[in-house]
Amino acid sequence: MIMCTSLPSINQKLAAVDRLRDKYLVTPRDIQFRSYLDRLLQRDEQGNLIPAPRLYTQDGDARGIAVVEPAGGGKTSLVHHGLKTHPALQPRDALHQPWVGVRVPSPATAKSLAIEILRASGYPSVSRSNSVTEDDIMRKARHHLKLRGTAIVWIDEAHDLFGAGSKYKVDVFLKTVRNLMQGDGAVSVVLSGVESLWKIASCDAQVTRRYWRLPLADVSPHSDRNALTKVIADFCDAVGMRPPSEEDLVDRLVHASRNRFGRCIENILAALEAAALDDAEQLTINHFAESWGMQEGCAMGQNVFLARHWAKIDLAENQIFGELGR
Repeated sequence: MIMCTSLPSINQKLAAVDRLRDKYLVTPRDIQFRSYLDRLLQRDEQGNLIPAPRLYTQDGDARGIAVVEPAGGGKTSLVHHGLKTHPALQPRDALHQPWVGVRVPSPATAKSLAIEILRASGYPSVSRSNSVTEDDIMRKARHHLKLRGTAIVWIDEAHDLFGAGSKYKVDVFLKTVRNLMQGDGAVSVVLSGVESLWKIASCDAQVTRRYWRLPLADVSPHSDRNALTKVIADFCDAVGMRPPSEEDLVDRLVHASRNRFGRCIENILAALEAAALDDAEQLTINHFAESWGMQEGCAMGQNVFLARHWAKIDLAENQIFGELGR
């Protein structure tokens, strides 16, 4: 008897794509971040890492990491996964919080940042009264972080702290963050943001002394070709499709993604969704062209997946939108 295996339906394919969106893809970048993270933590007498910041001076000063990468590279997911899965940063109970993560609020002020840190640490009520200063809130935050056993504070989108501020404003932010890393109850601080974060923050000699800069490398169509080809094939298999056969697809994908890892993954998933909606049995370069064209709002001649001389298309940020607006 011949057994017939039914092909997945459109809805099943779309559901599979959604599951892939929720899946974290481990890469060598995770190993690199883990090695930096390990250096922020103390070790016990047996050499095991423990949820306490490693202190580098007699005054009890901790160190930090500045993770820098252009937008769309995937640094936020990288840092979050690294902190969430680190064996030494797992909470012992509901009151233990080995790490705290915040995103720079808008508008970005020293006071609003202090409030976010205090709130993220589980403090029940935070006053925004003008009579309460950022120093008052930060003292309360430091005390609460100590009670929660916090070793690391992560500040995402940290470039927004320094983006358009005066030198005085930048100095206030640097002092606010630096104070977290000093004295009794000091914590290590992880900053993540675009390259401007380090360009501005490193003007302060104390920042360059206290932070290790971790630049995340761009994706290369040469060194990363096999890895990306495998990702595409594995994703296609999970959705129930055959992988694409175009030889230059990875090269076009990397260029279209501006050499950024996170965008490569986003563009692969978007193409798979387009193929699922088309009820296709094979993912093709046309599905990439469709989904990427929708995202970029570009003409066919400017579509990296369709143009003959695609490598000459300038994909500087907002380049295509600027041309369309003229």
